[in-house]
This record gives sequence, structure tokens and C-alpha cells, in this order.
Amino acid sequence: MSILVDGNTKVICQGITGNAGTFHSLGCRDYGTNMVGGVTPGKGGQNVEGIPVFDTVEEAVEKTGANATMIFVPPPFTADAILEAIDAGIGIIAAITEGVPVIDMVRVYEKVRASNSILIGPNCPGLITPGSCKIGIMPGYIHNPGKVGVMSRSGTLTYEAVWQTSNLGLGQSTCVGLGGDPIVGTSFIDLLKLYQEDDQTEAILMIGEIGGSAEEEAAAFAKANVTKPVAAFIAGRTAPPGKRMGHAGAIISGGKGTAEEKVAALEDAGIVVAPTPADMGQAVVEAIARKG
Repeated sequence: MSILVDGNTKVICQGITGNAGTFHSLGCRDYGTNMVGGVTPGKGGQNVEGIPVFDTVEEAVEKTGANATMIFVPPPFTADAILEAIDAGIGIIAAITEGVPVIDMVRVYEKVRASNSILIGPNCPGLITPGSCKIGIMPGYIHNPGKVGVMSRSGTLTYEAVWQTSNLGLGQSTCVGLGGDPIVGTSFIDLLKLYQEDDQTEAILMIGEIGGSAEEEAAAFAKANVTKPVAAFIAGRTAPPGKRMGHAGAIISGGKGTAEEKVAALEDAGIVVAPTPADMGQAVVEAIARKG
């Protein structure tokens, strides 16, 4: 079993005729993802190397039975693309686009929460169940089916964690890139709930960063509700004061959201915190050992 996606997931790409949409749609198909179609308004009836293109998400769902989508449309149009997917009844929406205006996400967030759809991102690498389904831009070849659920605000550190857990023979159940923006659809807590209920996931690795309070909230939730081993890493611990970080969500405001606060909250919850990115895999091993 896995969370969110598996070999039965039928995926479309909104923005499939753009360079990024085409490249990653074909990459996902090559990985084994069941890419059933794409959407670009005005280009319905065409195809992208055999993948049919539709004018609307509603039409794509009707013709293919798609239940997941990845979004590669320009930032000004991403919010409307998300809403179109929700209206069409898509269950899993992965918005890869970077630079979506925060004001747009304010408008979208509540509608996502009021729907039956799950939004991953925006500004994220997507999600992958190794060996079954890849939705997004992750390098599929470094992933291996296994027992660690990886969730992260950083795409690049996700790949590093995957490489380490693969080398340790642990593998991954499902990896989810939450995105680095201030407002994203899915939280650490949402995923902790899913990993806790997933039979394949035996341990969880959370990769956070400075800014916001998502990690502190996740630590409190894990302390009260998660029985599986949990390890974590917080990026930005050595960032110099006043340094602007690459992620829009990595902003320390009013002295809140520091690495020290996050690490303290995680350790108080019994979570093993890796001191450096090179120690993430070993932190998972230690978390598993502590749980016996």
C-alpha cells in the first residue's frame, strides 16, 4: 500500500503542450505513470507523442477517467487551473508551478479545504510512490520501493533523503514535496495522518526549514497521534541573520520560526533530529531503533 497515488492512478497534465509540461509528462510516462491525457485550452484534439490533449479538465476526466493532475501552467493562471481541477472532481492535484501570487493562493486555499480534492504545492516537485507512480519533476531513478515516508518543504533535500534511505536499504513508501511557499495545500499534519494509517510506511522523515510554524505544529500532532518512528531535519540552521532565503515560506518574522525553536519542539515530541543534511538517513535508522 502507499499514500495518495499508486499504479492505478490516472494522471493528466494541465499545460502539457508547454516545454515543461511536455518534458515532464513524457518523463512520468517513461517512469511508468499512467499518463492518460493533457489539457491546453484551444489545442484539444492534438496529441503529445501519443498522449491526447483536451481543451478542458472536465473533458479530460470524462474521456479518460483521470483522477490526478499535475499543473505546469504559468503562475498567473495556476490558481484558475487548480480551481478547474477541483470543479472537475480531480482527487489529487500537484501544482508544480513556482511563483504563484500569494493573493491567488489565499483565494484558492479555502476552496481546496472545502472540497474533496488534495492539493500538493504549489512550488513543489510533486509526489512519487516508487515503482508505481511519479507525478512531477523528481528524478525517478534514485527512488526505491520501501518503508520510509518522506515529506519535505525542499525538493532538493528530498532527493538527498531519498538517496540516503535507498543506500541504507530502507527505501521509500511515498515521497511528497509540500512546496516552499507560505501557503500550500497540504501540510505536514495532513501527511502524518496518512502515513500513520499506511501499512507500508514503517517510519517517517520530515524535512522542514526555518520560517512559519508548520514544523512546531507537526511536532505537537506527532507527539499526540503518531506511534511510528519519526525523524526530521530543519534546513536553514546556519543561515546568517537577515539573509534572504530561496523559499518564500522561509521567512522568520518577529523572531518566530527559528531553527532552534523547531528543533526544540521536534525533540520534545520524541523525534530524532538530524544535525546536518548528511545525517538524515541515519536519523531515520536511530528513530527506528528507539521504537524497538
